[in-house]
Amino acid sequence: MSSILTNIGAMVALQTLKGINSDLARTQSEISTGKSVANAKDNAAIWAISKTMDSDVASFKALDQTLAIGESTVATARAATEAVTDLLGKIKTKIIAAQEAGTSANDRAMIQTEIDALKDQIATVIGSAQFNGKNLINGTSVDPMQVNSSLDRASDGSVSASTIDVKTFNLSLTGTGAATTVNGPGFSGSALDGGGALAISPTLSFQGGAGAIAASDATADPTDGTELLAGDVITLSIEGSEITYTVQDGDTLTEITSGLNTAKTTAGIGGTLASASGTLTFDAGTGNGNMAVVMSTTRSVAPGGGALAGLETLDVTADGGPAAALTEIEDLIKVTVNATAAFGSSQGRIETQRDFIGKLTDSMRSGIGALVDADMEEASARLQALQVQQQLATQSLSIANQAPQALLSLFR
Repeated sequence: MSSILTNIGAMVALQTLKGINSDLARTQSEISTGKSVANAKDNAAIWAISKTMDSDVASFKALDQTLAIGESTVATARAATEAVTDLLGKIKTKIIAAQEAGTSANDRAMIQTEIDALKDQIATVIGSAQFNGKNLINGTSVDPMQVNSSLDRASDGSVSASTIDVKTFNLSLTGTGAATTVNGPGFSGSALDGGGALAISPTLSFQGGAGAIAASDATADPTDGTELLAGDVITLSIEGSEITYTVQDGDTLTEITSGLNTAKTTAGIGGTLASASGTLTFDAGTGNGNMAVVMSTTRSVAPGGGALAGLETLDVTADGGPAAALTEIEDLIKVTVNATAAFGSSQGRIETQRDFIGKLTDSMRSGIGALVDADMEEASARLQALQVQQQLATQSLSIANQAPQALLSLFR
């Protein structure tokens, strides 16, 4: 049945043409934007994933800049400590020259003048070792420098940041504040039979962590005598004989106990000192009679003093001065060598992390491209095919629209 009101053929041809035009518009959009998923309308799930990854890529670019600043800061500190180590080496050669036989007092005075000049140069290097106002070796920074290094995204979508902690050092020569003397409380134990063990309390702890830190650390609390800092002198009185040990930077209670045992053996005192959970224990072993153990600590805290403060008192003009100076300079060189090694290690970590972030960012960009980028070869071929289909569909619609014209012949 033919109808002048409903043209089924034209309707079918029109729907076909609309579908072809829609596909053609989508293909033209892919070619113009270069993306198969340009917005959430194209594919909501893929678009959301790609935008999250785009955000992470931008964050990693910012992290790379942060790491670059951190690397430059650490490199500056490392170069400075290397220079200080070299200058200390020059001071060491001067001290050795002062020890040579036949060196007169006038010669030593001249050598001391040269040493003083090298001290000033060291102070200048330490004071100027800053990058963007951050100095890691002059004592102005107590806590480790934290460098943001990574963005960690968990499977549930939560995000956390990771950091690389760079240890700081106080290598200043002089203090900037008044020294405070701290007398730790006397620690004593009751007299027991010689065959027993005596615990010395209260428990000893370390300021700021598990090991002793420098007495010049700004966090040193001069009101708390029970917390050990480098430079603390521990004195034990055992059966009338005294032994002492000076706490070193980084010492643990185990090392302190070992040092006290060595001093005890040297003093010819029997028994055994042990440590557990921060408590020292003295065991007299077998024997008769009673024993008494008394321990005390004394401390001087110099808030602004640094690890190279010993340079200030370095003097080769006095009798015995060169020998003492040689011992002191060896210890100071160890300090700067350790600092240089620490900075070098941190710089290497930061550099490795920067390389990794660069590769990770490239991988993420590649993944984003695989999700949303258009296949241009396929799009080009599809465009040509759709253009042909569009022409044919237009022709078909034109033919279908002419069908009702045939009905006119029935009424002639």
